[in-house]
Amino acid sequence: MRIVVTAGGPGLDAMVQPNFGRCSVYVFVDTDMLQVEAIENPALTAAGGAGIQGAQFVVQKGAQAVITGNVGPNALRVLEAAGVPVYHFEGGTVREALEAYREGRLALLSGATAPAHAGTSPGRGENLTSSVREAEVARLRDEVERLRRQLQ
Repeated sequence: MRIVVTAGGPGLDAMVQPNFGRCSVYVFVDTDMLQVEAIENPALTAAGGAGIQGAQFVVQKGAQAVITGNVGPNALRVLEAAGVPVYHFEGGTVREALEAYREGRLALLSGATAPAHAGTSPGRGENLTSSVREAEVARLRDEVERLRRQLQ
């Protein structure tokens, strides 16, 4: 199975980024062959429609499932139309996201977790709803705590 995880960098130890359309890198993992391919998000700096473009890209690259923090309704429609399920993951590395997926701990999304056009500009923050912003702050706090433990 070919799974894609939204990440801040290449590799299994990269942190998962919560915004599907505006993540830095899509990390594709072939769970059968244990191969990892990291591709920079070609829609990252798009003026608009990054979620749709990102969804089209990952479908074109053969993704059979997506793991991300938030996905807007337009991107979700593209993924659903292609038969690609989207799983929700909050904070951690690509490796941790894949482990959670294998263990059945990820929720399958049945609806968008971000409003339409939430990532309209590469600056992103100004268009986030308060609940999405709160989730991002909580994720960042968890990430900081995880890094503190790792440093100790």
